[in-house]
Amino acid sequence: MRYELADYEWVAIKPMLPNKPRGVPRVNDRRVLNGIFWVLRSGAPWRDLPEAFGPHTTCYNRFVRWRRAGVWGRIMDALAVAGIGQAECVGGRKARLQGS
Repeated sequence: MRYELADYEWVAIKPMLPNKPRGVPRVNDRRVLNGIFWVLRSGAPWRDLPEAFGPHTTCYNRFVRWRRAGVWGRIMDALAVAGIGQAECVGGRKARLQGS
């Protein structure tokens, strides 16, 4: 799908995610992140999230839980260290495709 995380973006982000197994096995973190980024990029309501990203409630709950835990700050720091700009991550890959 359009705007999904590239492999190098996922490699930079994955170590920053919480990994506390609870009773039920977690759904794919990369798929959930792609769903969260889809909502943030599109401006659509959570309930309009395409089914390919899983249940919208899962994406929303994980977004809120990670915000409270400070995970998003760690992700942005990891992307900065990896040389991936915040505008590129949130706004898509337009700048890289244009050769910058």
